[in-house]
Amino acid sequence: MEAKIRAVYDEHKGRYGYRRITAALCSSMAQPVNHKCVQRLMQKMGLRSLIRTKKRSGHVAGVSDVHVPNVLQRDFLAKAPNQKWVTDVTEFNVNGHKLYLSACMDLYNGEIIAHRMARRPVFELVSGTLRAALSRSECTSELTVHSDQGWHYKMQPYRAMLANHGVKQSMSRKGNCFDNAVIESFFGTLKAEYFHLAELDGIETLEAGVHDYIHYYNHERIKLRLGVWSRRVVTLFCPLRRKKRYGKHASRQRPNDTANSS
Repeated sequence: MEAKIRAVYDEHKGRYGYRRITAALCSSMAQPVNHKCVQRLMQKMGLRSLIRTKKRSGHVAGVSDVHVPNVLQRDFLAKAPNQKWVTDVTEFNVNGHKLYLSACMDLYNGEIIAHRMARRPVFELVSGTLRAALSRSECTSELTVHSDQGWHYKMQPYRAMLANHGVKQSMSRKGNCFDNAVIESFFGTLKAEYFHLAELDGIETLEAGVHDYIHYYNHERIKLRLGVWSRRVVTLFCPLRRKKRYGKHASRQRPNDTANSS
């Protein structure tokens, strides 16, 4: 029987698994052949189909199966700080070495309020980002944190951290990157304005450069939607920005002028 199994296996160049080999043997032999017998003998001989390898389970221990709705619904405008945050992870590759960046953005002014980097996409990368963001925010009772459906954001400790601070969790629909478009856009800007232009000799250089760029992005880079001010300046002068954005007669004073006049 082993010789016949080997002959069919070699004839089809390893494309057949035990089920097709069983069918081939049954069609060529007078008596039926049990598929379990063929499977056992193939395992003994070390034969397996070369076409489809056995898939490993994608389940990660500690991941919650609870459905989280898309609360944000692509409404990327916030009227005050700490109302809506978006977060995600992106990957960099330098000469075959990878670096992962986790970032959290406040949609009020587009500021990156927390970020972490690591050589592997471990849970601590994401949980550390959230922990850092929450530590700088006194009031989070009205806050919604939006992410994609990555396994990090489904972990029980991550969801518990949100719940302990009274934060509402929101997740993109499966496979829909546009539901988290703002943070994706930031990653695209970071790579276009820094990563693809820099001459990098290693991960350490990249990591330092990403830190520097995020500081520049928050404190110096002009955001056209915010006028001529940077994201950090807008955060420091929240009342002025609300008057300019929502009032019929907007004040045109710069932040320094307003501060000097008070």
